[in-house]
Amino acid sequence: MAAFKEIKLRINSVTTTRKITSAMKMVSAAKLNKAQRNIAGMLPYSTALHHVLHSLLLAEGDISTPLAVQRAPQRVAIVVFSSDSSLAGAFNSNVIKELRKAVQQYKHLPQEQVLIYTIGKKVFEAARKQGYTIAQNFEGLAPNPHYDTVSQLADELISLFNSKQLDQVEVIYQHFKNAGSQILTHEDFLPIQLSQVGTKKAAKAGLLADYILEPSHAELLAELLPKSLKLKLFAALLDSNASEHAARMIAMQTATDNANELVSDLTVEYNKSRQQAITNELLDIVGGSLK
Repeated sequence: MAAFKEIKLRINSVTTTRKITSAMKMVSAAKLNKAQRNIAGMLPYSTALHHVLHSLLLAEGDISTPLAVQRAPQRVAIVVFSSDSSLAGAFNSNVIKELRKAVQQYKHLPQEQVLIYTIGKKVFEAARKQGYTIAQNFEGLAPNPHYDTVSQLADELISLFNSKQLDQVEVIYQHFKNAGSQILTHEDFLPIQLSQVGTKKAAKAGLLADYILEPSHAELLAELLPKSLKLKLFAALLDSNASEHAARMIAMQTATDNANELVSDLTVEYNKSRQQAITNELLDIVGGSLK
């Protein structure tokens, strides 16, 4: 009887856990749908802005901007995106591992010269535990993306770069490809690679019209490049947010499937034990009647 009760209690426990993971999966799916709508809503503006930049850069040819100046890295900033909560599979651990690799690349620099900007409670806790120099932590921004906050961060980074207080800025985040795939991304934020911004695709798309611009190309780029950087940082935040919900949805689906399998195995074990006990009781009764 004791074995029966233990198996029954375990079945009830796993069933309760299965209900929780199933509910968390549905919540993550709803949040993922909202995150995907946010990304889709940003795409038209992002596409138009990049087309204008492509056109300006290709039309002007060789052009210089303080945001594209290459300097030997003596003071570096790394902006890292994670989540505030766990139960999202390897979402946070992969970001933290990439952060460690990034910091290791600058081991020749004093630790205080590598500044970490954390967006997400998990990466903040990991960075603090590792003893990294945390320039700023943005609490509550990961689950609630807000453009104004990201815009202020981008302005700060641009200002520090222009004043030569920063020589390089990098970003680490999970890029949302689809609900089943998130790509860990580590890329440069500053300085800008103008050769990558102005591509031949813009020319092929007919973006290079013979326009007379007022103000000049240089003034327009001085205005548009910071906007592009702000958009890039905000896109990373939206990507990270969508990737978090997708990773959690998959993790909770896997947990629910495992719970279903475990309940099935425990039910079979319970039935076998119960049948064996009944058989033993019958044998005892039959054996006693023959004496």
